Amino acid sequence: MRPRTLAGALATAALVGGAAIPALASGGAHSSAVHDVVLHNIRYHPATLSVKRGDVVTWLWRDSGIRHNVTGSGFKSRTMGSGSFSWRFTRKGTFSYHCTIHFREGMVGKVVVH
Repeated sequence: MRPRTLAGALATAALVGGAAIPALASGGAHSSAVHDVVLHNIRYHPATLSVKRGDVVTWLWRDSGIRHNVTGSGFKSRTMGSGSFSWRFTRKGTFSYHCTIHFREGMVGKVVVH
């Protein structure tokens, strides 16, 4: 999916009741972008996402009310059937995450931060 501007993403998050983005310094020289991951059909779409350091990833629940969460090393959403969760990635690396409810069904993803 195409990245959005941070201002546009914050406006969208406010409209859909999205979670607050942690107030961490981006540590990068580029403008922050927001990338979407959609939760649908008991999967994350896309399953692998490449972003720049300082970018924000917003997970959007679009799975007909099925309850999911996003659980990774250092970040965790609430378990919910709708809404969104955002996280700013401030370090380079590969960050794997999963839904604790549907892990065995293959609901896993990763964010690669450059």
